This record gives sequence, C-alpha cells and structure tokens, in this order.
Amino acid sequence: MLYFLITFGVFALVIAAMAIGYIIQRKTISGSCGGLGSIGVEKACDCPDPCESRKKKMAKEEARRKMLEENRII
Repeated sequence: MLYFLITFGVFALVIAAMAIGYIIQRKTISGSCGGLGSIGVEKACDCPDPCESRKKKMAKEEARRKMLEENRII
C-alpha cells in the first residue's frame, strides 16, 4: 500500500508540474509530428464527396459564419 501511495504522489506532482508549466507558457497543445498538415492533408475529412453528416456540419458552419458576418458590429 505504501508503494501505491508513493507512486500516486509522484504522478500527482508530475501532473501538477505539467499543468503549471502549461499555464505559465500559454502555448497551444500541439503534436510533435506536425499533424495532418505535414502529410499534405488540408482538412480532417479529405474525401472528394463528403458524407451526409459532414455536409450537414459544413452547412451549419457556413450558416453560422454568414450570421456572424451579417450581424457584425465592427
């Protein structure tokens, strides 16, 4: 039981240190390999003809963009 408590404490300290470092640096979280952009994929769904759920999502995003554009204050 003592080993478990020591291990748990060490992990808690490491997680706390990582959280404090993240808060101080204020950097976005990113992968080390560069993500999909490094292999030439410009978007998450790189299909020539998106599926129905993707089309609905794209239409919703476009409607939101238009609404924000029309109701822009500045």
